[in-house]
Amino acid sequence: MPSPAILRPLTTAMNARSFSQSTSIPKKLQRVRDHAFDDHMEIQKKVRRALKLQEFILSHPSHSLPVSRLDALARRHAAFAPHESGSFLLRHPHVFHVFEHPVQRVLWTRLTPRAISQLRSESSALVSALPSTVLRLRKLLLLSSPRRRLRLEHVRLSHRDLALPEDFELSVVLANPQFFRLVSPPGSDDPRLKYIESVPAPDDPDLTVCAIERARELEYRSRGGDAEDLRFSFTINFPPGFKIGKYYRIAVWKWQRLPYWSPYEDVSGYDLRSLEAQKRMEKRAVAMIHEFLSLTVEKKTTLERIAQFREAMGLPKKLKEFLLRHQGIFYVSTRGNQGKLHTVFLREAYRKGELIEPNELYLARRKLGELLLMSPKKANFDRMLTSMGRGDGFSSGGNARRELFGDDNGDAEEDDKGSESDSGVESEFVE
Repeated sequence: MPSPAILRPLTTAMNARSFSQSTSIPKKLQRVRDHAFDDHMEIQKKVRRALKLQEFILSHPSHSLPVSRLDALARRHAAFAPHESGSFLLRHPHVFHVFEHPVQRVLWTRLTPRAISQLRSESSALVSALPSTVLRLRKLLLLSSPRRRLRLEHVRLSHRDLALPEDFELSVVLANPQFFRLVSPPGSDDPRLKYIESVPAPDDPDLTVCAIERARELEYRSRGGDAEDLRFSFTINFPPGFKIGKYYRIAVWKWQRLPYWSPYEDVSGYDLRSLEAQKRMEKRAVAMIHEFLSLTVEKKTTLERIAQFREAMGLPKKLKEFLLRHQGIFYVSTRGNQGKLHTVFLREAYRKGELIEPNELYLARRKLGELLLMSPKKANFDRMLTSMGRGDGFSSGGNARRELFGDDNGDAEEDDKGSESDSGVESEFVE
Protein backbone atom coordinates (compact mmCIF):
# COMPACT_ATOMS: atom_id res chain seq x y z
CA MET A 1 0.00 0.00 0.00
CA PRO A 2 1.23 3.52 -0.72
CA SER A 3 2.61 5.41 2.22
CA PRO A 4 0.12 8.04 3.55
CA ALA A 5 3.05 10.48 3.83
CA ILE A 6 3.60 10.23 0.08
CA LEU A 7 0.05 9.95 -1.28
CA ARG A 8 -2.41 12.09 0.66
CA PRO A 9 -6.19 11.75 0.57
CA LEU A 10 -7.59 13.85 -2.26
CA THR A 11 -11.05 15.36 -2.84
CA THR A 12 -13.25 14.51 -5.81
CA ALA A 13 -12.86 16.84 -8.80
CA MET A 14 -12.13 14.69 -11.85
CA ASN A 15 -13.56 11.48 -13.29
CA ALA A 16 -11.22 8.54 -12.68
CA ARG A 17 -12.04 7.15 -16.12
CA SER A 18 -10.07 10.01 -17.69
CA PHE A 19 -6.87 8.30 -16.51
CA SER A 20 -5.24 5.28 -18.07
CA GLN A 21 -5.62 1.96 -16.22
CA SER A 22 -1.98 1.07 -16.85
CA THR A 23 0.75 1.36 -14.26
CA SER A 24 2.47 4.30 -16.01
CA ILE A 25 1.64 7.93 -15.31
CA PRO A 26 -0.62 9.29 -18.11
CA LYS A 27 1.06 11.67 -20.51
CA LYS A 28 -1.81 14.15 -20.63
CA LEU A 29 -3.55 15.30 -17.46
CA GLN A 30 -6.12 17.98 -16.90
CA ARG A 31 -4.53 21.02 -15.30
CA VAL A 32 -6.00 21.91 -11.91
CA ARG A 33 -5.59 25.45 -10.64
CA ASP A 34 -4.21 26.23 -7.20
CA HIS A 35 -5.53 29.63 -6.15
CA ALA A 36 -2.84 30.16 -3.53
CA PHE A 37 -0.14 30.22 -6.23
CA ASP A 38 -2.31 32.16 -8.69
CA ASP A 39 -3.01 34.86 -6.09
CA HIS A 40 0.72 35.05 -5.42
CA MET A 41 1.29 35.69 -9.13
CA GLU A 42 -1.30 38.49 -9.19
CA ILE A 43 0.84 40.30 -6.63
CA GLN A 44 3.96 39.58 -8.67
CA LYS A 45 2.28 41.18 -11.68
CA LYS A 46 2.21 44.48 -9.78
CA VAL A 47 5.76 43.92 -8.55
CA ARG A 48 7.09 43.45 -12.10
CA ARG A 49 5.42 46.67 -13.25
CA ALA A 50 6.75 48.57 -10.24
CA LEU A 51 10.27 47.27 -10.90
CA LYS A 52 10.10 48.49 -14.49
CA LEU A 53 9.02 51.97 -13.44
CA GLN A 54 11.67 52.02 -10.71
CA GLU A 55 14.28 51.11 -13.30
CA PHE A 56 13.28 54.06 -15.50
CA ILE A 57 13.27 56.48 -12.55
CA LEU A 58 16.63 55.36 -11.15
CA SER A 59 18.25 55.50 -14.60
CA HIS A 60 17.87 59.30 -14.52
CA PRO A 61 20.78 61.13 -12.84
CA SER A 62 18.46 62.93 -10.39
CA HIS A 63 16.50 59.72 -9.66
CA SER A 64 13.32 61.54 -10.66
CA LEU A 65 11.42 61.96 -13.92
CA PRO A 66 8.53 63.98 -15.35
CA VAL A 67 5.41 61.82 -15.32
CA SER A 68 4.95 62.43 -19.04
CA ARG A 69 8.49 61.22 -19.78
CA LEU A 70 7.99 58.14 -17.61
CA ASP A 71 4.74 57.39 -19.44
CA ALA A 72 6.53 57.54 -22.80
CA LEU A 73 9.30 55.20 -21.61
CA ALA A 74 6.80 52.76 -20.13
CA ARG A 75 4.78 52.64 -23.36
CA ARG A 76 7.87 52.18 -25.52
CA HIS A 77 9.86 49.68 -23.45
CA ALA A 78 7.42 48.01 -21.02
CA ALA A 79 4.19 47.60 -23.04
CA PHE A 80 2.19 49.98 -20.83
CA ALA A 81 -1.00 51.48 -22.27
CA PRO A 82 -1.21 55.29 -22.67
CA HIS A 83 -1.49 56.99 -19.25
CA GLU A 84 -1.37 53.61 -17.53
CA SER A 85 1.90 54.41 -15.77
CA GLY A 86 0.47 57.62 -14.29
CA SER A 87 -2.53 55.72 -12.98
CA PHE A 88 -0.18 53.10 -11.50
CA LEU A 89 1.78 55.82 -9.69
CA LEU A 90 -1.36 57.21 -8.09
CA ARG A 91 -2.62 53.80 -6.98
CA HIS A 92 0.65 53.10 -5.16
CA PRO A 93 1.70 56.28 -3.32
CA HIS A 94 3.71 54.27 -0.78
CA VAL A 95 6.19 53.42 -3.56
CA PHE A 96 6.04 56.44 -5.90
CA HIS A 97 5.98 60.07 -4.82
CA VAL A 98 4.30 62.46 -7.29
CA PHE A 99 5.04 66.15 -6.88
CA GLU A 100 4.82 69.41 -8.77
CA HIS A 101 8.19 70.63 -9.97
CA PRO A 102 8.90 74.03 -8.37
CA VAL A 103 10.26 75.57 -11.60
CA GLN A 104 8.77 73.70 -14.54
CA ARG A 105 5.30 73.50 -12.88
CA VAL A 106 4.70 70.01 -14.24
CA LEU A 107 4.25 66.71 -12.44
CA TRP A 108 7.36 64.72 -11.58
CA THR A 109 7.81 61.45 -9.71
CA ARG A 110 10.44 59.76 -7.63
CA LEU A 111 10.62 56.89 -5.17
CA THR A 112 9.36 57.28 -1.62
CA PRO A 113 11.68 56.78 1.36
CA ARG A 114 10.01 53.43 2.02
CA ALA A 115 10.73 52.25 -1.52
CA ILE A 116 14.33 53.45 -1.28
CA SER A 117 14.70 51.63 2.05
CA GLN A 118 13.38 48.44 0.42
CA LEU A 119 15.92 48.73 -2.39
CA ARG A 120 18.72 49.20 0.12
CA SER A 121 17.57 46.15 2.09
CA GLU A 122 17.53 44.06 -1.08
CA SER A 123 20.98 45.29 -2.09
CA SER A 124 22.36 44.52 1.37
CA ALA A 125 20.82 41.03 1.31
CA LEU A 126 22.30 40.43 -2.15
CA VAL A 127 25.79 41.31 -0.90
CA SER A 128 25.51 39.18 2.23
CA ALA A 129 24.32 36.22 0.11
CA LEU A 130 27.35 36.37 -2.19
CA PRO A 131 29.16 33.32 -0.69
CA SER A 132 26.05 31.15 -1.10
CA THR A 133 25.58 32.60 -4.59
CA VAL A 134 29.00 31.27 -5.62
CA LEU A 135 28.01 27.83 -4.36
CA ARG A 136 24.66 28.11 -6.16
CA LEU A 137 26.35 28.87 -9.48
CA ARG A 138 28.82 26.01 -9.01
CA LYS A 139 25.96 23.55 -8.47
CA LEU A 140 24.10 24.95 -11.48
CA LEU A 141 27.11 24.31 -13.72
CA LEU A 142 27.42 20.77 -12.39
CA LEU A 143 23.85 20.10 -13.49
CA SER A 144 24.97 20.60 -17.08
CA SER A 145 27.19 17.51 -17.13
CA PRO A 146 29.26 16.20 -18.81
CA ARG A 147 30.51 19.55 -20.23
CA ARG A 148 29.67 21.51 -17.09
CA ARG A 149 29.19 24.82 -18.82
CA LEU A 150 26.30 27.16 -19.58
CA ARG A 151 25.74 30.11 -21.88
CA LEU A 152 26.56 33.37 -20.14
CA GLU A 153 23.52 35.03 -21.72
CA HIS A 154 21.18 32.32 -20.40
CA VAL A 155 22.53 32.72 -16.88
CA ARG A 156 22.21 36.50 -17.20
CA LEU A 157 18.49 36.19 -18.02
CA SER A 158 18.00 34.16 -14.84
CA HIS A 159 20.33 36.17 -12.61
CA ARG A 160 17.54 37.63 -10.46
CA ASP A 161 16.08 34.18 -9.74
CA LEU A 162 19.54 32.86 -8.83
CA ALA A 163 20.43 35.84 -6.57
CA LEU A 164 23.25 36.87 -8.88
CA PRO A 165 24.15 40.59 -8.83
CA GLU A 166 23.85 42.69 -11.98
CA ASP A 167 27.64 42.62 -12.43
CA PHE A 168 27.95 38.89 -11.66
CA GLU A 169 30.31 38.42 -14.61
CA LEU A 170 32.88 40.47 -12.71
CA SER A 171 31.89 40.05 -9.06
CA VAL A 172 31.21 36.30 -9.18
CA VAL A 173 32.66 34.64 -12.29
CA LEU A 174 35.93 36.53 -12.83
CA ALA A 175 36.38 37.12 -9.09
CA ASN A 176 36.54 33.36 -8.47
CA PRO A 177 38.93 31.91 -11.09
CA GLN A 178 39.40 28.83 -8.90
CA PHE A 179 35.77 27.87 -9.64
CA PHE A 180 34.78 29.52 -12.95
CA ARG A 181 36.19 30.62 -16.27
CA LEU A 182 34.74 32.39 -19.29
CA VAL A 183 35.25 30.76 -22.67
CA SER A 184 34.30 31.85 -26.19
CA PRO A 185 33.87 29.78 -29.36
CA PRO A 186 36.98 29.82 -31.58
CA GLY A 187 37.03 32.81 -33.90
CA SER A 188 34.11 34.58 -32.23
CA ASP A 189 34.22 37.76 -30.16
CA ASP A 190 30.45 38.02 -29.66
CA PRO A 191 29.84 38.39 -25.89
CA ARG A 192 26.45 36.69 -26.33
CA LEU A 193 28.22 33.46 -27.28
CA LYS A 194 30.37 33.28 -24.16
CA TYR A 195 30.12 30.33 -21.81
CA ILE A 196 30.63 30.02 -18.06
CA GLU A 197 32.58 26.85 -17.43
CA SER A 198 33.23 25.02 -14.19
CA VAL A 199 36.91 24.67 -13.26
CA PRO A 200 37.87 21.21 -12.00
CA ALA A 201 38.32 21.41 -8.24
CA PRO A 202 38.90 18.95 -5.40
CA ASP A 203 35.86 16.76 -4.86
CA ASP A 204 33.36 18.25 -2.44
CA PRO A 205 30.79 15.61 -1.38
CA ASP A 206 28.24 18.24 -0.32
CA LEU A 207 28.40 19.94 -3.72
CA THR A 208 26.64 17.06 -5.50
CA VAL A 209 23.98 16.40 -2.85
CA CYS A 210 20.50 17.29 -4.11
CA ALA A 211 17.92 19.18 -2.06
CA ILE A 212 15.53 16.24 -2.28
CA GLU A 213 18.23 13.93 -0.87
CA ARG A 214 18.65 16.21 2.15
CA ALA A 215 14.88 16.16 2.68
CA ARG A 216 14.88 12.35 2.52
CA GLU A 217 17.71 12.21 5.05
CA LEU A 218 15.67 14.27 7.50
CA GLU A 219 12.70 11.97 6.92
CA TYR A 220 14.90 8.93 7.51
CA ARG A 221 16.08 10.32 10.83
CA SER A 222 12.54 11.08 12.00
CA ARG A 223 10.93 7.82 10.83
CA GLY A 224 13.79 5.35 11.03
CA GLY A 225 13.17 1.97 9.40
CA ASP A 226 9.65 2.97 8.37
CA ALA A 227 11.14 5.36 5.78
CA GLU A 228 12.52 2.64 3.52
CA ASP A 229 9.86 3.42 0.89
CA LEU A 230 11.23 7.01 0.64
CA ARG A 231 14.55 5.97 -0.85
CA PHE A 232 13.70 7.26 -4.37
CA SER A 233 10.52 9.19 -3.62
CA PHE A 234 9.56 12.85 -4.01
CA THR A 235 7.28 14.89 -1.79
CA ILE A 236 3.92 14.86 -3.56
CA ASN A 237 1.15 17.28 -2.67
CA PHE A 238 -1.53 17.51 -5.34
CA PRO A 239 -3.47 20.79 -5.72
CA PRO A 240 -6.88 21.05 -4.02
CA GLY A 241 -9.54 19.49 -6.20
CA PHE A 242 -7.17 17.10 -7.98
CA LYS A 243 -8.63 13.59 -8.02
CA ILE A 244 -6.73 10.44 -8.82
CA GLY A 245 -8.30 7.07 -9.46
CA LYS A 246 -7.24 3.66 -8.25
CA TYR A 247 -4.96 2.83 -11.18
CA TYR A 248 -3.34 6.25 -11.23
CA ARG A 249 -2.64 5.98 -7.50
CA ILE A 250 -0.89 2.66 -8.08
CA ALA A 251 1.10 4.14 -11.00
CA VAL A 252 2.34 7.03 -8.83
CA TRP A 253 3.23 4.62 -6.02
CA LYS A 254 5.33 2.50 -8.40
CA TRP A 255 6.91 5.61 -9.92
CA GLN A 256 7.96 6.75 -6.44
CA ARG A 257 9.89 3.50 -5.93
CA LEU A 258 11.61 3.65 -9.33
CA PRO A 259 15.41 4.15 -9.04
CA TYR A 260 17.00 6.97 -11.05
CA TRP A 261 20.33 8.59 -11.70
CA SER A 262 21.28 11.73 -9.77
CA PRO A 263 21.12 15.05 -11.69
CA TYR A 264 24.80 15.55 -10.88
CA GLU A 265 25.79 12.15 -12.27
CA ASP A 266 27.32 11.85 -15.74
CA VAL A 267 25.09 9.46 -17.71
CA SER A 268 26.82 9.86 -21.06
CA GLY A 269 28.44 6.44 -20.70
CA TYR A 270 25.21 4.54 -20.07
CA ASP A 271 23.13 2.65 -22.63
CA LEU A 272 19.85 4.57 -22.59
CA ARG A 273 17.97 2.56 -25.21
CA SER A 274 16.16 0.18 -22.86
CA LEU A 275 12.70 0.94 -21.47
CA GLU A 276 14.03 0.81 -17.91
CA ALA A 277 16.74 3.37 -18.73
CA GLN A 278 14.19 5.69 -20.33
CA LYS A 279 12.02 5.55 -17.23
CA ARG A 280 15.03 6.34 -15.08
CA MET A 281 15.94 9.27 -17.34
CA GLU A 282 12.40 10.62 -17.08
CA LYS A 283 12.58 10.56 -13.30
CA ARG A 284 16.06 12.08 -13.49
CA ALA A 285 14.54 14.99 -15.47
CA VAL A 286 12.03 15.52 -12.64
CA ALA A 287 14.93 15.55 -10.18
CA MET A 288 16.84 17.96 -12.45
CA ILE A 289 14.01 20.52 -12.51
CA HIS A 290 13.45 20.00 -8.79
CA GLU A 291 17.10 20.78 -8.08
CA PHE A 292 17.11 23.79 -10.41
CA LEU A 293 14.09 25.28 -8.63
CA SER A 294 15.73 24.53 -5.27
CA LEU A 295 18.71 26.66 -6.32
CA THR A 296 16.52 29.71 -6.98
CA VAL A 297 15.89 32.29 -4.28
CA GLU A 298 12.11 31.98 -4.32
CA LYS A 299 11.89 28.31 -5.41
CA LYS A 300 10.22 29.40 -8.63
CA THR A 301 11.11 30.61 -12.10
CA THR A 302 9.49 30.87 -15.50
CA LEU A 303 9.07 27.90 -17.79
CA GLU A 304 10.81 29.87 -20.52
CA ARG A 305 13.96 30.23 -18.41
CA ILE A 306 14.04 26.54 -17.65
CA ALA A 307 13.71 25.88 -21.39
CA GLN A 308 16.91 27.86 -22.01
CA PHE A 309 18.85 25.17 -20.13
CA ARG A 310 16.97 22.27 -21.74
CA GLU A 311 19.76 21.03 -23.98
CA ALA A 312 22.52 21.53 -21.40
CA MET A 313 20.58 19.62 -18.74
CA GLY A 314 19.03 16.99 -20.97
CA LEU A 315 15.41 17.96 -20.31
CA PRO A 316 12.50 16.82 -22.51
CA LYS A 317 11.31 19.03 -25.37
CA LYS A 318 7.67 19.44 -24.34
CA LEU A 319 8.41 20.89 -20.93
CA LYS A 320 4.94 22.18 -20.08
CA GLU A 321 3.32 18.85 -20.86
CA PHE A 322 6.06 17.10 -18.89
CA LEU A 323 5.51 19.30 -15.82
CA LEU A 324 1.76 18.81 -15.95
CA ARG A 325 2.35 15.08 -15.62
CA HIS A 326 3.82 15.80 -12.18
CA GLN A 327 1.38 18.32 -10.73
CA GLY A 328 2.00 16.99 -7.25
CA ILE A 329 5.63 18.17 -7.40
CA PHE A 330 5.40 21.31 -9.57
CA TYR A 331 2.74 23.92 -10.20
CA VAL A 332 2.57 25.86 -13.48
CA SER A 333 0.79 29.22 -13.20
CA THR A 334 -0.25 31.35 -16.17
CA ARG A 335 -1.40 34.28 -14.02
CA GLY A 336 0.30 37.64 -13.75
CA ASN A 337 1.30 38.29 -17.36
CA GLN A 338 -1.77 37.72 -19.55
CA GLY A 339 -0.76 34.10 -20.06
CA LYS A 340 2.41 35.05 -21.95
CA LEU A 341 4.69 33.55 -19.32
CA HIS A 342 4.38 30.36 -17.32
CA THR A 343 5.73 30.42 -13.76
CA VAL A 344 6.85 27.07 -12.32
CA PHE A 345 6.68 26.64 -8.52
CA LEU A 346 8.21 23.93 -6.38
CA ARG A 347 5.09 22.92 -4.47
CA GLU A 348 6.81 21.49 -1.39
CA ALA A 349 8.58 24.81 -0.74
CA TYR A 350 5.31 26.75 -0.36
CA ARG A 351 2.39 26.79 2.02
CA LYS A 352 -0.63 28.98 1.27
CA GLY A 353 1.31 30.91 -1.35
CA GLU A 354 4.20 31.79 0.98
CA LEU A 355 7.71 30.34 1.13
CA ILE A 356 8.02 27.94 4.07
CA GLU A 357 11.70 28.69 4.69
CA PRO A 358 12.18 32.33 3.65
CA ASN A 359 15.67 33.72 3.19
CA GLU A 360 16.87 37.27 3.74
CA LEU A 361 16.70 38.21 0.06
CA TYR A 362 13.18 36.82 -0.32
CA LEU A 363 12.01 38.82 2.70
CA ALA A 364 13.60 42.01 1.34
CA ARG A 365 11.88 41.55 -2.03
CA ARG A 366 8.56 40.78 -0.40
CA LYS A 367 8.56 44.23 1.21
CA LEU A 368 7.93 45.79 -2.21
CA GLY A 369 4.81 43.65 -2.65
CA GLU A 370 3.64 44.69 0.81
CA LEU A 371 4.04 48.38 -0.10
CA LEU A 372 2.09 47.85 -3.32
CA LEU A 373 -0.75 46.17 -1.42
CA MET A 374 -1.07 48.99 1.12
CA SER A 375 -4.21 51.03 0.68
CA PRO A 376 -3.75 54.50 -0.86
CA LYS A 377 -6.14 55.77 1.83
CA LYS A 378 -3.38 55.27 4.36
CA ALA A 379 -1.12 57.70 2.48
CA ASN A 380 -1.17 61.40 3.24
CA PHE A 381 -2.00 62.78 -0.22
CA ASP A 382 -1.82 66.41 0.88
CA ARG A 383 1.87 65.79 1.54
CA MET A 384 2.62 63.15 -1.07
CA LEU A 385 1.18 65.18 -3.97
CA THR A 386 3.08 68.38 -3.31
CA SER A 387 6.40 69.91 -4.14
CA MET A 388 9.62 68.68 -2.58
CA GLY A 389 9.30 70.68 0.64
CA ARG A 390 7.04 73.36 2.05
CA GLY A 391 9.90 74.81 4.03
CA ASP A 392 11.62 75.79 0.75
CA GLY A 393 8.82 78.13 -0.29
CA PHE A 394 7.46 75.81 -2.98
CA SER A 395 3.82 75.49 -3.94
CA SER A 396 1.49 73.61 -1.62
CA GLY A 397 0.55 71.30 -4.44
CA GLY A 398 -3.11 72.29 -4.94
CA ASN A 399 -2.60 72.55 -8.70
CA ALA A 400 -1.03 69.12 -8.79
CA ARG A 401 -3.96 67.63 -6.91
CA ARG A 402 -6.48 69.25 -9.28
CA GLU A 403 -4.52 68.02 -12.32
CA LEU A 404 -4.39 64.46 -10.99
CA PHE A 405 -7.91 64.14 -9.55
CA GLY A 406 -9.87 66.75 -11.48
CA ASP A 407 -10.99 68.61 -8.34
CA ASP A 408 -9.71 69.78 -4.98
CA ASN A 409 -12.55 68.71 -2.74
CA GLY A 410 -10.53 66.20 -0.71
CA ASP A 411 -10.81 66.55 3.01
CA ALA A 412 -7.36 67.09 4.47
CA GLU A 413 -8.45 65.84 7.87
CA GLU A 414 -9.54 62.50 6.38
CA ASP A 415 -6.24 62.19 4.56
CA ASP A 416 -4.33 62.79 7.77
CA LYS A 417 -6.02 59.94 9.63
CA GLY A 418 -3.83 56.87 9.88
CA SER A 419 -1.10 58.54 7.81
CA GLU A 420 1.52 59.40 10.39
CA SER A 421 4.03 57.06 8.71
CA ASP A 422 4.02 59.23 5.58
CA SER A 423 3.85 62.62 7.29
CA GLY A 424 7.53 63.40 6.81
CA VAL A 425 7.79 62.36 3.21
CA GLU A 426 8.86 65.73 1.80
CA SER A 427 11.48 66.38 4.46
CA GLU A 428 13.05 63.04 3.70
CA PHE A 429 13.20 63.91 0.02
CA VAL A 430 15.04 67.20 0.55
CA GLU A 431 18.72 66.65 -0.16
